[in-house]
Amino acid sequence: MAGHSKWANIKHKKAKEDAKRGKAFTKLIKEITVVARLGGGDPDGNPRLRTLIEKAKEINMPQENTTRAIKKGTGELPGVNYEAITYEGYGPENIAVIVETLTDNKNRTVAEFRKMFTKNGGSLAETGAVNWMFSKKGVIRVQGQTTEDQLLEKLLDFDVDDIKQEDELFVVYCEPKATENIKKAIVDLGLTVKSSDLEWVAKTPAEVVQDKAEKAYDFLSTLDDHDDVQNVYTNLA
Repeated sequence: MAGHSKWANIKHKKAKEDAKRGKAFTKLIKEITVVARLGGGDPDGNPRLRTLIEKAKEINMPQENTTRAIKKGTGELPGVNYEAITYEGYGPENIAVIVETLTDNKNRTVAEFRKMFTKNGGSLAETGAVNWMFSKKGVIRVQGQTTEDQLLEKLLDFDVDDIKQEDELFVVYCEPKATENIKKAIVDLGLTVKSSDLEWVAKTPAEVVQDKAEKAYDFLSTLDDHDDVQNVYTNLA
């Protein structure tokens, strides 16, 4: 189901660089604010918030940034009201693209995205135009001394769809509702969970010749750098 994805590796490396520059803080603060607004500021009763707090610790975001973002979400402090909007479209070489955003001005955001897609030979599309090519999956990236077969054997009792090795990480794909239990089982095995999220995973990756693929990766990276963008997904292999 889930193949090796060069874009996933590029995003992983970009995330490390963004963390160094503090850019990752901005995206995470937005998400914490929205999640606290929707599900409350208590991580014990808001699993998504708990995951984001763990992510904030992983990238060494100061505790006061996290606390302030939560309070803005719950209304204890004044803050910007962000709206979660998902955009779909086609990029260079007709690759399918899903972009998850948090924006305080959706008219500005959609105008900027339309320009970016058009400039790169693509187009924005209606909701549902490309998401049928993807499945929403739990995706857990794991680091540690193990193999694909050993990890799969340990997780046989869980709803694991697939396990792939990508560079130094093992990527576990699972049903969304099973993500937290599988994550806990992996930690109990003494392995390190580098990230755990719900992601759009392409059902059938699209192959593009190398020289044209590089243009597509550049486009995806440009999208990912946009201040309103939280996540960019593609079917590009």
